Amino acid sequence: MATGALPALLVIDMIGLFDFPGADRLAPSAVRAARGVRTLRDRFHRRGWPVVYANDNFTHWQSDFRELVAMASATPGAASRIAGWLEPTPDDHFVLKPKHSAFLLTALPVLLAKLGVRRLLLTGMALEGCILATAIDGNAREFEVAVAREAVAGKPELRAAAFKVLSGSNAAAVVAVDRALAWCARPAR
Repeated sequence: MATGALPALLVIDMIGLFDFPGADRLAPSAVRAARGVRTLRDRFHRRGWPVVYANDNFTHWQSDFRELVAMASATPGAASRIAGWLEPTPDDHFVLKPKHSAFLLTALPVLLAKLGVRRLLLTGMALEGCILATAIDGNAREFEVAVAREAVAGKPELRAAAFKVLSGSNAAAVVAVDRALAWCARPAR
C-alpha cells in the first residue's frame, strides 16, 4: 500500500443502550448493520489495519467508552446483541464524540495522523445523521472516504437519499461490504 494511504475502519455510534426516541425503529437496521461491521472489523484486524470506535456517550456524560460498552452489554435486546458482536479488542481505538460528526471536538484528527491514516471506511449509525456528518467532515479534511452500504443503519425512508447525497456530493464513495477492502487497498489517488 502506498505511503499515506493506510485505511481505518470507523465504527460510529454502534455501542449504545437504544434508549433514545425512535430506537425501536432503528434497532432492526442496526442489528443487520452490526453483522457487516463485524465482518469488516475482522478483516481489518487480519490485515493489521486500525479500527476506531467513534461513539456518542448518549447523555451518559460521566461514563467513559469502556463503561458504555459494559452498560450496553447489560441492556437486553439490540444493545447487548450489538455490543457482544462488536465489543472492542485491546488493539482497537476509541473516541467519544459530543455530537454528530466523529471529527467535531474529538481527538480523531490527531489519532488518524498518528496512525498514518488518509483513507476512512465508515460504518455504524445513523446514516442520515452521524455517518453523513462524519463523511462530509472527513472529505473536508482531505481524507478519502467511503461508506460500507450494508454496514450502516438509519431511517429506512432516508436511506436512498443519504446515499445519493454522499455519492453525488463526492463526500464519500458508497461501497458494498464485499468490495470495501478492495476500495481500501487501491493505490492512493
